[in-house]
Amino acid sequence: MLKTTLTLLAAAAALLASSAYAQSDKPGEDKAAASKPATKQEKQDAKMKRKATGKDVAAQDQGRVDANDTAGTKKVSAEDKALAKAKRKAAGAEAAKSAPASAEGEASKK
Repeated sequence: MLKTTLTLLAAAAALLASSAYAQSDKPGEDKAAASKPATKQEKQDAKMKRKATGKDVAAQDQGRVDANDTAGTKKVSAEDKALAKAKRKAAGAEAAKSAPASAEGEASKK
C-alpha cells in the first residue's frame, strides 16, 4: 500500500510541477511590451486616415455585390399565383393519398 501511495504522490507531483513551470512568465517572452497610450492628436490623425481610406474605397466602388438586382424579374399576376397554388395543393393531396400509413399515424387513430 505504501509503494502505491508513493507512486501516486510522485506522479501527481510531476504533473503539478510541469503545469507550474509552463505557466511561469519569462521576461520578454509571453507578454507584449508595454506601450504608452495614444494622445488625442494621434487618435484624431488615425481617425482621419481611416476616413480617407474609406472614401477612396467608396470612390472605387470595391467590394459591392449587387445581389438585389431586380431589373430582370417580372411581376406575377394573381391568377398565375392561384394556379400554382392549386397545382401544389393537388400534388400534396395526391402524395398524401399514395403515401403508406405510418406507425405514428396509426397510433394517433387508436
